[in-house]
Amino acid sequence: MAPIRKRGVRVSFDLILKGGRVVDPSQNMDKLADVAFAGGKVAAIGEGLTDAKTVRDVKGRIVTPGLIDIHTHVYWGGTSLGIDPVALALRSAVTTVIDAGSAGAGNFHGFRRHIIEPSPIRILAYLNISYPGIFAFSKPVMVGESTDVRLLEPNECVRVAGEHKDLIVGVKVRVGGVASGPAGATPLYLAIDAADAAGLPMMAHLDKLPPARHEVLPHLRRGDVLTHCFRPVPNAPVQGDGRVRAEVLEARARGVLFDIGHGGGSFAFRTAREALAHGFPPDIISSDAHILSVDGPAFDLLVTMSKMLCLGMSLNDVVRCCTSAPARAMLRDELGTLKVGGIGDASVLDLVAGDFEYVDVVDEMIVGKQRLFPAGMVVAGKWMDTTS
Repeated sequence: MAPIRKRGVRVSFDLILKGGRVVDPSQNMDKLADVAFAGGKVAAIGEGLTDAKTVRDVKGRIVTPGLIDIHTHVYWGGTSLGIDPVALALRSAVTTVIDAGSAGAGNFHGFRRHIIEPSPIRILAYLNISYPGIFAFSKPVMVGESTDVRLLEPNECVRVAGEHKDLIVGVKVRVGGVASGPAGATPLYLAIDAADAAGLPMMAHLDKLPPARHEVLPHLRRGDVLTHCFRPVPNAPVQGDGRVRAEVLEARARGVLFDIGHGGGSFAFRTAREALAHGFPPDIISSDAHILSVDGPAFDLLVTMSKMLCLGMSLNDVVRCCTSAPARAMLRDELGTLKVGGIGDASVLDLVAGDFEYVDVVDEMIVGKQRLFPAGMVVAGKWMDTTS
């Protein structure tokens, strides 16, 4: 997809994406159009746009606001579960990568200096309530950072969140038999205190018992995110007969947001099918890509999005779950939209028909009829090639 350059002509735009299917749920937009960028911003959307330094033909492709992966782990080299954020972004056409609590108050400064600031891709973060963050997450060594309450210091979390307001979008807590062990739900209560004091939303991880759903969900506030929302048993959101559990429905009615957070152990096709069949789609779709999931079964955001397409969600709903919805959850409404004058981020995708095998975390395999692939992206008005 080589660019067409205008030479010797005064131009009004830096870049035009020409003739793509523009899908922007934030504007209820799904139409064939050109998208123009200038000065790092979205400059125009319409037909017949011309006069740009660079014009890229994207006919037959999908153009969306810059995709947001709200749950990844990209403190590469600083934590055992971290992966390269730029490589992840390029393989999934993601323009904003959110780290979900890899770093805590004790090491966020290193994450900022060594990973976030040098990155050509926008990286934001949830700050872990645990002072050292997620420090022992690997195949040979697995120690939940919330198991030791001595490491859970709300005041330090609030202090560091205040010092890095430009990057920190919320507080992260992990509870469950693996993540918090004998500490149970105590880390959740401390994280809520910290998030409340900092004026931030929270993302909560729930794995195996204990605690159970009914011990966690009633404490989450409007705008807080429960990740791993389609996990298998135990702590699945659906009952044996497929109906969504009462405490899950009550939490959504109260304004709690539900994020897929696929990862290596937190997404089951059975759970997703039953939740969708009973009118309970996710609010947010994310990959939870980390060292144990990036090579499967999660892989990346586009694979996770493709799974939801194959389970019956519409393209517009899937895109919403990866653009405007996570932006709102992070209180960053300037992201996840192609509104004129807004941040000049866009993702260009190919939706390919065929037979594609997908596997969940309990080794169920389905054959889907479509898959999304990266075809390029725009970051702050500049084109970036992607890998597929």
